[in-house]
Amino acid sequence: QVQLVESGGGLVQAGGSLRLSCAASGRAISGAAMGWYRRAPGKQRALVASISSGGQTNYADSVKGRFTIARDNAKNTVYLQMNSLKSEETAVYYCKADNVDGINYWGQGTQVTVTS
Repeated sequence: QVQLVESGGGLVQAGGSLRLSCAASGRAISGAAMGWYRRAPGKQRALVASISSGGQTNYADSVKGRFTIARDNAKNTVYLQMNSLKSEETAVYYCKADNVDGINYWGQGTQVTVTS
């Protein structure tokens, strides 16, 4: 069983930055691919960024060059640094751990609100 807890969301002006954290407990996540997703109002949840167990990263086209995903396996934590935020990026941001013993785990989400 893995528990994921996101933090770092909040209210920020357009052009500002936030750093989200996803702290895992219950199992080490070093062997799992991890992802950040977001669900904007009225839209489906969508992938923002992912990082493999080996550190390979992947980003949605809309965030390339502005967002950075990273992991600290010693802290069992994954981060999402978000720069130059846009108002349309207001959403609930979720952390996901892929295929931990065949199970995908999700956090409860953290709200990011970007004001214009």
